[in-house]
Amino acid sequence: MKLLDFSTGNLEELNPQSDWELAISNFLKDWHSSSENIASQTSGSTGEPKTIQLPKSAMKMSAELTGEFFDLKKGDSALLCLPVGFIAGKMMLVRAIQLGLKLYCVEPKSKIDLNEFPEMDFVPMTPMQVENSLNSLLKIKCLLIGGAPLSNSLREKLLQLPTQSYESYGMTETITHIALKKINQDDFHVLKGVGISQDSRDCLVIQTPYFEEKIITNDVVEIRSNTTFKWLGRADNVINSGGIKLFPEKIEDKLKPYISQDFIISSIPNKLLGEELILIIEGNQPIEIDFNSLNLPKFEIPKKQFHLAEFSRTEAGKLKRAAIREAILNQI
Repeated sequence: MKLLDFSTGNLEELNPQSDWELAISNFLKDWHSSSENIASQTSGSTGEPKTIQLPKSAMKMSAELTGEFFDLKKGDSALLCLPVGFIAGKMMLVRAIQLGLKLYCVEPKSKIDLNEFPEMDFVPMTPMQVENSLNSLLKIKCLLIGGAPLSNSLREKLLQLPTQSYESYGMTETITHIALKKINQDDFHVLKGVGISQDSRDCLVIQTPYFEEKIITNDVVEIRSNTTFKWLGRADNVINSGGIKLFPEKIEDKLKPYISQDFIISSIPNKLLGEELILIIEGNQPIEIDFNSLNLPKFEIPKKQFHLAEFSRTEAGKLKRAAIREAILNQI
């Protein structure tokens, strides 16, 4: 564990002894260099990962917007338990620098034991980290969850805690989140100065206060107001079965309480329907599910079940849906 106290400006020498500490040290050197940009890698969940250049001025403004939303003040405590190789980890360091936070740093792992830390004002985590660290989340005042959708079962567990838990919407290209919502809400609320609209595909178009160009996403949304939207799913994941558009992510949410293994909803070609809804489960053991007892609409019930010994994942741990589907198509 390392403490970087940006509230005083008197930082102890990191003296990195491990790869994760070296990554923090290297970022801080890059941040304080004469370069105007920081290189950051996209996650690769919807294509090949790529490196993009993000202006430091934009990263600073993003950090200020987060601080304003969560009312973070100089001297507040925060935890960095995310990889600094990706934008979420980078931005925790930028927020700490800009807002003057006391930043505790630990090795990014799937389980974080918060019992060894003082109470934390602000902690971002992935859903996997949250699930594995539930017993110690009481020490967090405000929990920010991102990187993957939150399951309904985990949501119910979090609602039993006094911790204020939020889901985030964003990506590397938007410099992490541009919208947030409490876990008991349906709609995301955009940060101050962020504009939203839709393109012809009903996908979200974002205008940030720190970039001139609009950012066109592949996320299908329902715009609720000038400042709120509901996320429906990825346009590149939409399944058209018999003329009905199905969003795999929404069906997966309904099935997660009943399937313990990792799985996805996907499709295979069908002469009559165009695409046939299927369930793909990680592992080799078939599972018995009485779909009729789950009150799913008929068109949301998978017609076939497939298995893969191991799913393809990005370096950040996100499932590569296209690669998983391709592996199934190669089997049939």
